[in-house]
Amino acid sequence: MVAKNKKINDNILIVDITKKIHSKASEEYIHVKFTYPNSIWEGWIPTEYRRTGVSIKDVEELEKHILYVYEQMNPNNFDEWKANQYEFWKTKNAKTTQPFFDSLSKGGWQCVECTLPKNPNWARRIQDLKEFGYTLSTDTKRYCPQCASNKTHILLLPIPRGVSDGNGYETWSPKLRKKIISTLFSVDVYENRLNAHSLPDHKFSEIRWDSNTKSINEDTMSIAEIKEKYQLLSNQRNQQKREACRTCYQTNKRGYLFGIKFYYEGTEDWDETIPKRGKEAESGCVGCGWYDLAKWRDELSKKLPSK
Repeated sequence: MVAKNKKINDNILIVDITKKIHSKASEEYIHVKFTYPNSIWEGWIPTEYRRTGVSIKDVEELEKHILYVYEQMNPNNFDEWKANQYEFWKTKNAKTTQPFFDSLSKGGWQCVECTLPKNPNWARRIQDLKEFGYTLSTDTKRYCPQCASNKTHILLLPIPRGVSDGNGYETWSPKLRKKIISTLFSVDVYENRLNAHSLPDHKFSEIRWDSNTKSINEDTMSIAEIKEKYQLLSNQRNQQKREACRTCYQTNKRGYLFGIKFYYEGTEDWDETIPKRGKEAESGCVGCGWYDLAKWRDELSKKLPSK
């Protein structure tokens, strides 16, 4: 790709084209320096950021993307941007998350330990901001002078919020949640037993969703639709599944359970003829135990010798 320290023009410098990777979020960034008439901005801009649909594949696309971000971040646009955000937050009931935005909107890298608001679940707040369409860069090993150690830092780019409504998590009403759990008989599919603490889990992992994937979950959802779309998992197993799906997304190696590499459709390798994201990607998940654990267990049992 582009060499290090390459100028796009007199005002835009790629400081380092080497990808900065935030593997847990499946995000990638490059280090740039923007020069404006009365100021300089230096930081990381995302080149792979699924929540707003950014996925840069070649040099030409990269340069266009950098030019776009440069123009959007022009200090002349900041007051209008900030006013738009003020109106946006007036429509939200997010008293815990908004202080994180207020802090990040001041600019610069901010340490999650000593700069951002104190919160034991700061990662959830950052995730909320991404769900709202904000573009954030994350450096998990940036030195913090105040902490005197390497800490996770977050950088907010003051650019228009992306269309994030189709990415991230779907929600359901308390009524529908109760209906899902009842329809699935409160059976945790991982433990294969009743578990009052298990929660609805989307079979199709959110990491592969795009702007056309998310749907509205009506309280009138049918039993058939519920069984097709959901299974029940404990929070611990849900987190385990997320990790397996993230690894699959990044490596094209499908996950497996209980140490058993069995797939009732396909193999351990992600089918390269299937898109990695979007509605069509769901077909690439079929056959993996994490996608539909109950069916996976039934299909595996058919392979076992009969008594």
